[in-house]
Amino acid sequence: MGTAENVELVRRGYAAFNSGDMATLRDMFAEDAVWHVAGSGVLSGTKQGRDAVLAYFGELGARTQGSFQANLEDIVGGENYTVAIQHTRGENNGKTLDMATVITFVVRDGKITEGREFFEDTAKADDFWT
Repeated sequence: MGTAENVELVRRGYAAFNSGDMATLRDMFAEDAVWHVAGSGVLSGTKQGRDAVLAYFGELGARTQGSFQANLEDIVGGENYTVAIQHTRGENNGKTLDMATVITFVVRDGKITEGREFFEDTAKADDFWT
């Protein structure tokens, strides 16, 4: 796959994520995918394997009573990485998350193999999930 195909895969992933389509997301991730979440909060750290990544995505929805949204603003494709710029929103226990986030994706053989989340304000993101 080339840069354009990788960008389209990530774009479809955002649509599936925001609609709660876990079956489509499952098909998009490699079985041994790795997801890294910045910070030191309860959801921070590395998720090893597709099932752990999908469980993390489910936790985002559960902790926000389904209000969590990752609104894609732009995608930049390169030879090694596809970078998504998003606006993240959610409500959790009276707190509001409303910030810019960047995720770098690695795509190999048509599957997402790695994701790394970077937040505009990591401390605020950590606090939101407590």
